[in-house]
Amino acid sequence: MYSDISLWLAVPFILGGLWALAWSSDAFVDGAAAVARKLGISPFIVGMVIIGFGTCAPEFCVSVFSGASGHVNLSVGNAYGSCIFNILGVLGVSALVAPLVVKPIITYLAAPLMTLTVLMSLFILRDHALGRVEAWSLLLVFAVMMPAYCWIDSKTKGEAASDGAVPDGGTLKMLFNLVVGFAVMVAASHFLVWGSVGVAKALGASELMIGLTIVAIGTSVPELATAIQSARKGESDLVLGNIVGSNLFNALVVVGTAAAICPTEKAAGFADYQPLSPYVLTRDLPLLVVVSAMLVLFGMNWRKMRENGRISRVEGAVWVLVFIVYMAFMVYQEGFK
Repeated sequence: MYSDISLWLAVPFILGGLWALAWSSDAFVDGAAAVARKLGISPFIVGMVIIGFGTCAPEFCVSVFSGASGHVNLSVGNAYGSCIFNILGVLGVSALVAPLVVKPIITYLAAPLMTLTVLMSLFILRDHALGRVEAWSLLLVFAVMMPAYCWIDSKTKGEAASDGAVPDGGTLKMLFNLVVGFAVMVAASHFLVWGSVGVAKALGASELMIGLTIVAIGTSVPELATAIQSARKGESDLVLGNIVGSNLFNALVVVGTAAAICPTEKAAGFADYQPLSPYVLTRDLPLLVVVSAMLVLFGMNWRKMRENGRISRVEGAVWVLVFIVYMAFMVYQEGFK
């Protein structure tokens, strides 16, 4: 789908694509949040679902376009790499900015669900393939899980965001943000994927490594920006809700949609198709299981189990350190050809 381009052209494609994704996703989230407020949707839905899923829009576009063009490792690497960065990078940096308060519903329900979702992904990908049936299974799990979680949270009177965290504006501005933000996001995703494939070919780096690093971190810029601002304002629920919602959306909807459009058997028909890297099952997903479980351990109040927990700056530093080690190990393990 994407023709070969030189390195000097691929780099501007990546940088321009990342900048455009950051701008367009921010505009799209603003528009979606404004629509939610005008429709009277609850603060929890706005905070976790609208903003949490909205900030995943770049990952969704990039993974779908790369998956549809047969670049499976770039598609999967982007989705799972974003999940890893969301916990180790975004939550880690947010905890360094200000300790995060963790409600019991996140510790005992949301974080375990996130961990189980990754374990399910490990099981589904055990044969290094993802067919349409498995893809639709991921989408079905999401369709059942999220409404159930929202219902349980509403019964516990949880709140994921304050009203001040959601931008407001006129109808024209709202529509502009939605339409233009989405259009730019689609175009930027094309250029980002095109540039990433070009860099991988020019430098001899694997598409998986490009997806797990440049693309995954770049498409997680909205989550990082939202989380840092929320942490500075003391809105821990918004930070955690955003990350949990984003990771569930990435693991279930992003991967599921990409595979439903272009399952492994179809992707194998592309001339430059590369099978799913074994590192996804032996390195990336196992790490994601561990760091998801760490959210349970770090967020739990070990003295008073039913009360709010707290993720300290020290625990945030541990996450950031793990991310740095993971990046170094991945570069060493895969290397350049």
